[in-house]
Amino acid sequence: MNKTSILKNKLFLYLTEFFSGMSVMAVELGASRLLAPYFSSSQIVWTIIIGTIMIAMALGNIYGGKSADKNPNPDKLYTRILIAGVWIAAIPVVGKYIVLGISALLIFTVNTNFLVWAAFAACMVIFVFPLFLLGTVTPSLAKYTVDSLEDSGSTVGTLNAFNTIGSIIGTFVPTFVSIPAVGTSVTFLIFAAILLALGILYFVSKKSGLKKSGVSVALFVLCCVFGASNSFAFWESDLAYEGESIYNYLQVKETDRSVILSTNVLFGVQSILIKDEGLTGMYYDYAMAAPLMTGKENPADCNTLILGMGTGTYAHQCRAYYGDMPVEGVEIDEKITELAREYFELPEDVKVTTYDGRAYLNAIDGKYDVIMVDAYQDITIPFQMSSVEFFTLVRDHLTEDGVMVVNMNMRGSGEDSINAYLADTISSVFGEVCTVDVRGTTNRELFASNNPQMLANLEKHKEAVTDEGLLGMMNTVSENLSAYEAGERIMTDDKAPVELLGMRVIDELIRDEVAAYKQLYEEQGIRGVLDSLL
Repeated sequence: MNKTSILKNKLFLYLTEFFSGMSVMAVELGASRLLAPYFSSSQIVWTIIIGTIMIAMALGNIYGGKSADKNPNPDKLYTRILIAGVWIAAIPVVGKYIVLGISALLIFTVNTNFLVWAAFAACMVIFVFPLFLLGTVTPSLAKYTVDSLEDSGSTVGTLNAFNTIGSIIGTFVPTFVSIPAVGTSVTFLIFAAILLALGILYFVSKKSGLKKSGVSVALFVLCCVFGASNSFAFWESDLAYEGESIYNYLQVKETDRSVILSTNVLFGVQSILIKDEGLTGMYYDYAMAAPLMTGKENPADCNTLILGMGTGTYAHQCRAYYGDMPVEGVEIDEKITELAREYFELPEDVKVTTYDGRAYLNAIDGKYDVIMVDAYQDITIPFQMSSVEFFTLVRDHLTEDGVMVVNMNMRGSGEDSINAYLADTISSVFGEVCTVDVRGTTNRELFASNNPQMLANLEKHKEAVTDEGLLGMMNTVSENLSAYEAGERIMTDDKAPVELLGMRVIDELIRDEVAAYKQLYEEQGIRGVLDSLL
């Protein structure tokens, strides 16, 4: 093998290893952000991403080694790097359409584990090929850098060190720098540009392959033009805000009646502001029964803590109906709190701490009359906020007659549903537990206390409610509340399979939602489905 002048300098080869390792990790983290608005960012989705990428890298290692032995021509490696760069640059252009297309196809063909199959198929189609190509880098470079058996160990060790250091940097930069600053789409383009620069530099130094370099640059420019937008909900034209934070995809939509925050592209309302100060029509209205269940004669005196503050819907509603209630919140995503101040009229005197809810309880000594747990979002239920240990912490921070209210947003059926596990776990900590289903939604509100007068307090205090709308809602809550009969499905810090339990509910909800379309598809085919949607 005759090395070109640039390859005689091993530093360039080490830099190739460094930037390829960096790009692999950046693409992996970008994959999670591309998929999260559609499939959530649960441990299940992360497992699928990591698993498929490892498959791609392993196959790339095998192919790269055999290819380098058979034909040790660096042109082939750097051509693969160019192709990988162009493919990664194309992900912001076509990735979201592929995700939606795969989801639309599988929703009619898969009856169980939809989340697993859809996320796996999306990963295979979008990410496996470019990472397979990048997987060929290390064995190929080992072939080009090893001059003799005497220095093979140190040379391969140095290559792996550069790859590892690049991977470390590629882990931190997207999460803490590029994605929060410029978004997922531009992050893909940045790392695609790095790979293209490596390939182009190689071919320019060799004064060959200029045509393929030029084509790569042209395709990259087209991807920048059409893919630089960070819009995941590309069909929406009137969003007040769309962006990303370290933790979430964020979307704010404003109508004549309300302002809505969603952290999911396709469905879900995480927070809402009603402009006319009316009831929300959502679970927040039901949760407003909690202050009436305490021993406080005046609900405005209830010291309230909200774990999972969002944009402050619960705080806003409690203050609107009960007066100047002392309320504070904990929200792990600082960007959501910023949106709360800008779009959702969250008062400046409502304190919001940027922290994990459980860690916050561990760090404080205060007692509260009401603690609302509203940190569960589709399948991404934080296990550390669903265990006996967590609910014991909540109990210890309640006053003697205090009440915890938990929003369980995936109402499942059967003894093995996620809500049954949560309610059993809570019942092992609290003496009084009752639940009520939120009409017209998949939500269920759970109220828990060690005060046996909790329900009697509600009946007594609701009579003092003067607002007719709120009184009607409190009557609805009291009429539909049912005492929970506890089982033995207890979740602990050691064992809390919230993702798998949540996935079952997702499957159930999807089956219910698409049952009519499936029947239409079986009877009239895809044309019948399209006609019904248009």
